[in-house]
Amino acid sequence: MTKFLDKTLFLEDEKATTELATNIAAALENLFGGVNSFSKDNSNEGVIVYLLGDLGAGKSFLSRALIQYFLPEQKVKSPTYTLVETYSVEGIAPFAIHHFDLYRLCDPEELEYLAIRDLLAHKSLNLVEWPSKGKGVMPEADLVIELQHLDAGRNVQLYAQSDVGQVIIDSMS
Repeated sequence: MTKFLDKTLFLEDEKATTELATNIAAALENLFGGVNSFSKDNSNEGVIVYLLGDLGAGKSFLSRALIQYFLPEQKVKSPTYTLVETYSVEGIAPFAIHHFDLYRLCDPEELEYLAIRDLLAHKSLNLVEWPSKGKGVMPEADLVIELQHLDAGRNVQLYAQSDVGQVIIDSMS
């Protein structure tokens, strides 16, 4: 993976994690529907975000906060057993959010049974926990968020892996 820029943050509690999710989501909202609306290429308009970290590091909490930014009343369940949960965001520029949890994936080829290529072929935000389990099938990330649980709080590293990822990091307040 090539790092374009990295940003390090300390999150002291869940409120700080929710604020990080809000900043990332606001940048994504601008990409999806704003003046700077994007198209990476003709075949894929999805943004891929990898969430890295040990069990309990906060990947699912951050994912839930991102999803609930766009869908505040949405009950967000973990895709641990289903591998993917999909949410539709309506509005001026509708898009889908796909929340993947690949922890229980035995073989990356199993993603083909989930119609991964169809899911990723449309304007979407794709949050991927345990992306190494989908190596070779899951596309490379635009943004990598690595969470490390500490005794008090969490350290977070953000790595832009594409121009889109760079725009997201640059847009964060």
